[in-house]
Amino acid sequence: MASFLNHDKSLLTVILQCHDPETAIGRIRNAHALGSEAYGLQVESLRAEYHNEETYCKIFKEMKQKPVYVTYYRGKTNKGKTDDELAEGILALADSGATLCDVMGDLFCKDDEELTMDPVAVEKQIKLIDALHQKGAEVLMSSHLYKFAPAERVLEIAFEQKKRGADIIKIVTKANDMEEQIENLRITQLLKKELGAPFLFLAGGKSTIHRRLGWKLGCCMNLCVYEHDAYSTASQPLLQTMKTVRDGLDF
Repeated sequence: MASFLNHDKSLLTVILQCHDPETAIGRIRNAHALGSEAYGLQVESLRAEYHNEETYCKIFKEMKQKPVYVTYYRGKTNKGKTDDELAEGILALADSGATLCDVMGDLFCKDDEELTMDPVAVEKQIKLIDALHQKGAEVLMSSHLYKFAPAERVLEIAFEQKKRGADIIKIVTKANDMEEQIENLRITQLLKKELGAPFLFLAGGKSTIHRRLGWKLGCCMNLCVYEHDAYSTASQPLLQTMKTVRDGLDF
């Protein structure tokens, strides 16, 4: 059974940000030929008419039973939807066969650091995570800070996500200079040592070293892309690059 948990190596996960299923399927086939091990479908990038079980199953089928991570974030074609509607969308993705569902840390109560502490919202998140687990899906909780954060804050967020029942912890910060990038590497090692749960710690900005070596310090996934285009995230390295880095480092 497909899973993002308990792998010997951090999975080479190809992120798909496409407007239509045909484009997504083409990239899946190309990435598969280059050794992709998992996929990440950012469903909010698909045009609204493709937000349905038929389309999801069509795309997932092309992944050849490899694990699929899905997001249903605010914005893009989800702009204007309520957080309750986003939660329903996440549940629909689980019903369609998604392996790992992303629950934003501020779902049901928007927060600048994407980690709400509102008790009503937290309770709704816990119930959603439980419902996803009952459907057989794994759950990742994400907090995008988009700014540098010290180790104490990153660990605080990580333990809070873990407390809410997430199987994988995801935190995205930023590195404004080399010192912050090196500090993020140290924080990654701290997460591995102290968290006791799978995690994905990433950073934007000057983060090329961290993006390529975070797996060596404990990150459970490598987010990468088949190609860079107008819709892909520029900081995510190419699949070919990450495969060479991961499989070529022998220390």
